Amino acid sequence: MNRRHFLKSTGFAAGAALIGSTPQGHAEPDSQNAAIGVPRHIPINRGWLFHPSIAVGDTDPNFDDREFTAVVLPHTNKVLPWHGFDDTEYEFVSTYRRHFRLPAAARGKRVFVDFEGAMTASAVWINGHALGEYKGGYTPFSFELTTYLRWDDPNVLVVHLDSTERKDIPPFGYEVDYMTFGGIYREVNLRVVPDLFLENIVARAIDPLSATPSLAVESFFENLKSESGVALEVELRDGDRSVAQESAALAISIGATGAPSQVVRLELPTGIELWDLRKPKLYTVHVRLLRNGHVIDEDSRRIGIREARFTPAGFSLNGRIIKLRGLDRHQTFPFVGQAMPARVQRRDAYVLRHELKCNIVRTSHYPQSRHFLDACDELGLMVLEEIPGWQHIGDKDWQDVSVDNVARMIRRDWNHPSIILWGVRINESKDDHDFYVRTNAAAHALDTTRQTGGIRSNLHSELLEDVYTNNDFGFPLQPPVAPLYLNTEFVGHTFPTRSTDNSARQREHTLRHARIHDQIASDPKYSGGIGWCAFDYNTHFNFGSGDRICYHGVSDIFRLPKAAAGFYKSQCDTDEEIVLEPAFHWARNDEDTGFTTALICSNCDHVKLFLDSGNGFQQIAEANPDREEFPHLRYPPFSVLLEKSAIRNWGDLRIEGFLQGKQVISKSFSGRGVDRRFELAADDHTLIADGADCTRVVFRVTDEFGAIRPVANDPIQFEITGPATLIGDNPFSLVGGTGAVWIRAQERPGKVVLKAKHPRLGTREVELTFAAASMEML
Repeated sequence: MNRRHFLKSTGFAAGAALIGSTPQGHAEPDSQNAAIGVPRHIPINRGWLFHPSIAVGDTDPNFDDREFTAVVLPHTNKVLPWHGFDDTEYEFVSTYRRHFRLPAAARGKRVFVDFEGAMTASAVWINGHALGEYKGGYTPFSFELTTYLRWDDPNVLVVHLDSTERKDIPPFGYEVDYMTFGGIYREVNLRVVPDLFLENIVARAIDPLSATPSLAVESFFENLKSESGVALEVELRDGDRSVAQESAALAISIGATGAPSQVVRLELPTGIELWDLRKPKLYTVHVRLLRNGHVIDEDSRRIGIREARFTPAGFSLNGRIIKLRGLDRHQTFPFVGQAMPARVQRRDAYVLRHELKCNIVRTSHYPQSRHFLDACDELGLMVLEEIPGWQHIGDKDWQDVSVDNVARMIRRDWNHPSIILWGVRINESKDDHDFYVRTNAAAHALDTTRQTGGIRSNLHSELLEDVYTNNDFGFPLQPPVAPLYLNTEFVGHTFPTRSTDNSARQREHTLRHARIHDQIASDPKYSGGIGWCAFDYNTHFNFGSGDRICYHGVSDIFRLPKAAAGFYKSQCDTDEEIVLEPAFHWARNDEDTGFTTALICSNCDHVKLFLDSGNGFQQIAEANPDREEFPHLRYPPFSVLLEKSAIRNWGDLRIEGFLQGKQVISKSFSGRGVDRRFELAADDHTLIADGADCTRVVFRVTDEFGAIRPVANDPIQFEITGPATLIGDNPFSLVGGTGAVWIRAQERPGKVVLKAKHPRLGTREVELTFAAASMEML
């Protein structure tokens, strides 16, 4: 089958001719290509001009844009409150302009512009010439600029960005339970390549668990013509050390993907390290294209070597059955929607892996930032990645775009070892046989190493995918209906919980997550469970809790944990971290019948509770894990019933955790009901002054032992000095005793001091250093 017929049969044709070229896989933006004398990828994230409308003539390179606002990408088209706003505030068509001069060394080369993500439809011009419109906010797209470039004068790139909810573009057409926001919210690069160039690279491990593992490296090419004296060199590197290498004469064929490519196979040496959860080993594949011994193009990809398969016995990673335990993630943030840079995207992966102890995340309901996926690779966090959509399936043209999304998602991300499953159905949609035959065919043609799944909420749905992935919000769960079965949503909207809710609700929220994971652990036919969801998120007026927030997360919208987060954290082994997380607020009458049950999430094997009513701490209770209610969990919660006589005289509480009779952890909580301390902490203290880099600053009010005071709601006043901008409310009213803002770099280095003033507990400050950024070339 030739490429034209393949594109037509799978729906990929929605991408190439109408909405920009198929995107290449990612390489580092500053990667050098000595062969052509200019960087292959040239970032152009600074120097953009923005206007929240379009004007007659604004695509002309000579248009007067002095009234535009200077912005840096990632950029949101509208800064908003963290809740209680109208989504129509960001639903408009805006204009972005970027002036640039090309380096002399680029003359005679082909030049593309690569957008990593812009919401939602992007009409692009270069020097007044229309290049086309790309339909989609979550997948990358490219346009070739070469024909219309000016080499002796400035060039002007223009984007008309339609951020409305267009019915011809997934996920839109009916209603969506999340907000999409607007802006060029991911990075943009120019790509400078020779006439014949490497368009993409994918590396596939062959028999990685055998005594003779190998690596099939497939290189894709564009602008093929009769070539002689051309060869490929492929090398696997571990840092600067060469692990394996092979050369071959250029012998391109049209493979299963329908695109011109060549496979070079590397025999891997004994002792090659596998990518695994505890040791996520990463390598780099470097490919060079040579003509008569001279390098004409080169590129690289980071990879991991592992075997990951869903089996009737459960999910297997490198031959070991692992019960999947994770949470769903929306990539949106307070105030700026999706427009957060690499550091903030990566932080979410850190929270999921190390603070919530998940081993898998689902990118609900769209492909997410490559920076997030890079961090998942590095941290050992597995990923179920899915195409954009929410319940609705549109007409044939809409479906063509969706099938194209499958291809763009996979071709961008197929080298990420963290990704173990492609989601190729529209989330919770009805069956559509012909459509889903196409999405599965597209995925299997592009990637033979991964299975497909499709997120449904119907146990009688037609199974066209490899794995039956299903949202089940009931309890007990429905039994698996297929040999390969994964629960991909539970709890969530059936029990929304705020961080300000009383202890009874916090306890029940925690127990609901624990019960589901206990049932999942009871049967190997459940590959695992991915709870709804990691973080609270913004939504439309007909969803959520009346303030445009879905309080479905085990953490709030600022990534700060609720009680249920403690359950996920407690499921790690003690050699990773000893965990003791009470699922309650220590207050005598916070519940309807008073405080009687202390729910504690821990991986300890015994706990003791002590009360100080004014005469020192006295033991009032002790308990073992509740294996009666949770017989299948490795680390069940502790449910401690407190005798009313033991707590008649209220006071301070201390909980001690034990392992094999030895005390290993202790936490205390004040019974006095007084706000004692005000704390301020930044996630990072050294950033880059590139105009985009960001870090979160968390503030909270605690008791004298450092426990959060969840009823504190004081207004916090901020003052920032130095080359940075505050992202967030100022003043900020505490929510559940805590909150967060972000500090964003300006484009000059220096010291930044953020002062936060509490009306009674004084002022705290954090100091950050913004180091000079590398200059953008253009």
